[in-house]
Order: sequence, then structure tokens, then C-alpha cells
Amino acid sequence: MSVSTAKARLARGAETAGRSPEELREIVSHWGAELELAPAEVIIEWAAATFGERFCVTSSMGDAVLSHLASKVVPGIDVVFLDTGYHFAETVGTADAVKHTLPVNLLTITPVQSVAEQDAEYGKDLYKRDPDLCCQLRKVKPLQESLSGYDAWATGLRRAETQNRVIAPVIGWDAKKGKVKVSPLARWTDEQVERYIADNGVLVNPLVYDGYPSIGCWPCTRRVAPGEDPRSGRWAGTNKTECGIHS
Repeated sequence: MSVSTAKARLARGAETAGRSPEELREIVSHWGAELELAPAEVIIEWAAATFGERFCVTSSMGDAVLSHLASKVVPGIDVVFLDTGYHFAETVGTADAVKHTLPVNLLTITPVQSVAEQDAEYGKDLYKRDPDLCCQLRKVKPLQESLSGYDAWATGLRRAETQNRVIAPVIGWDAKKGKVKVSPLARWTDEQVERYIADNGVLVNPLVYDGYPSIGCWPCTRRVAPGEDPRSGRWAGTNKTECGIHS
């Protein structure tokens, strides 16, 4: 299905706001299978045509592939970046670079509590004692609140990143958030990502080239040795594999 076809099919009577959960689930049911093999650009344009201003992109700033791709299809699109207060300086720097070099509306979201305020209430270094709660307070809850004005959100989730993500649909229903979850890059391989970066001069977090193929908060991320699982540096030494945003 071409970009023009996707746009035309959604243009007739497309609403831009206020859909009920039932309506959103119906959209997922109808379009999920049809868009499963569509190019990432088509998926993004479909989402923008379907949801209008109630569609955004989220980015953890490991790279700017999804932001770059979305900005080509929908210049000025909202890109939500969650600043947990525990990010590496390089991650914050990548977000700043995206803001100033791409035609996107970068929205930086922060948790209700600063790190110091969280320490005062829960004790210092909560991430060591209860990483799930720390992620809930600094990632999951703030993101959920920031998405309240949207019906659909796009993520850079890829099935190749981890076994837990193999079944991630291109168009899915996020029951916890009550949103349509769009994963335009779900089928992309590592090679496709690298090729897109090289061909388009896409911004990449410098830490990626310093042994951090998967980048989270600095207290819970370590370098990964060659040949190791790219996500093995996240919450190393624990059974934790996801922050909770995608579960």
C-alpha cells in the first residue's frame, strides 16, 4: 500500500480527537493486519492522517531514527522525550540536538518529583533497592500522564532488540494507557537501522559508540562487551529486563 493510498483511505471522515476506547480498539482491529508489512513511512502517515494532532512520537534518544523519519513525513510532529533526572549527559545532549536540527516539536517531560524530592520521600538511591518502583515513578507514570492528550503514540520498539519484543505488533492496543501503540520500526533489523543512519546522517547518542547499545538511566546501565546481548547492560545483575513502559 502506497503513502498516497493510505492517506486517501483515511481522509474521508477522519476524526482528529476524542475517540472512545472502543473506537480506538476497532481501528487497531481493522488496520493492524493491513499495515503489518507496510513501510515505516506509510505507517507514520497513516497514523498522522487517522489521529491528527492526537498522535505523537516518543523517543529515548538512543538515536534519532524514528524522530527523523517522522519529521520527513509529518514536519512539526510532537516528539515526547522523558527526562528522568538520571539520564547520561550524552542523552540530554542528543535530545537538544534533535530539537535544534529536526523539524519537530520536542516536548521534554519530567517526573512530578525531582531526584532530591524522591530521595527525601523514599530514601536515597531507590533504583538500587526497588528499581521497579523507581521506573514507575520516573518513567511509567510521567509518560502515561504526558500521553493523556493523545489517542496514539509511536515508539521505536523493534522486535530484533530482545526476545520479549518478538511479538510487538506494528499497530497494537495498549490497554494500560488506553492508547493505540504504533511501532513503525518493529520489523526493522539492526542492519536496516544502521543503513538508515548512514544514508541520512541521523543523530546517534555518542554512548552507542562507547559500548552502550541500549541506553537507559546512568545508574542502571553499563557497557556491554562485544558479543553480549545488546540489552544485557540494562539492570545488570537483576531479573529486570524492561522499565514497564512496554509491558
